[in-house]
Amino acid sequence: MATALTTGALLLTAACSDGDGGSAAESETASAPATSPTATPSASPTPDLTEAGARSALITEADIEDYWDQVDDPQKWRDSLLIGEVDAAAFLSGKSEAADCQRLLDSLYDETLLGRPSGASALTGFEEGDSRLLYQVAAYRKADLDEAMKWLKSLPDTCDQFTLTGGDDGERTVQVVEASLPAEGDARQGLTVTVKGTSGGDPVTLTLDVAAVQVGADAITVTNGGLGGANHAATEAAVGQGTPRLEQVLAGRTPQSTPTGVE
Repeated sequence: MATALTTGALLLTAACSDGDGGSAAESETASAPATSPTATPSASPTPDLTEAGARSALITEADIEDYWDQVDDPQKWRDSLLIGEVDAAAFLSGKSEAADCQRLLDSLYDETLLGRPSGASALTGFEEGDSRLLYQVAAYRKADLDEAMKWLKSLPDTCDQFTLTGGDDGERTVQVVEASLPAEGDARQGLTVTVKGTSGGDPVTLTLDVAAVQVGADAITVTNGGLGGANHAATEAAVGQGTPRLEQVLAGRTPQSTPTGVE
């Protein structure tokens, strides 16, 4: 009898010890952070655009169609037909609308179409006959870039037609209409600006494509055209090939030197 009682007590003690150990293990498991097989890590923030990245994101001659030649000093470009003062008297709302149109003309063939960059910026230019294509990649404050894109979008209504005076070319008529662009980036806006006047006593027409594509807080801008008209295919190619280059740079990759599908 004594032996049986002793054996039963030992078995009971062992069972209690196993149960306590199991409870502790279960408690540790329950207190450990739960993981879901479907959970995904938070996305890494997009890196800031660097000067080297901006230069790498610039298009090359291979990215645009026809026979464009890259130039060394596009910052020196300017067309005399764009130099003058917008006639504010022609606007129903007066000076505010005139200021928007003046801002557009002053920034064409300039590095300030979307305002002054707040970070890295790179510029390149190409010529084909009398036509010029200016291409810029730059970083901005996000809020400022959003406002600049809204301003561009408003111009076909605000500045659909107005008069430019002064300068060396007398009175000129300016028209601004919306232009289509490839569906690239987070937001985009295309314009065609036509300036009709005289040069050397002869009637002339300057036609320019203007394009801007936003990618987060960065953007590409294109001004393309001349007295022979604007090559819309080149503008679309610059946007269609250039935006992915910027996106690749922001993703930490190196853009292809020769874009696929461009001959």
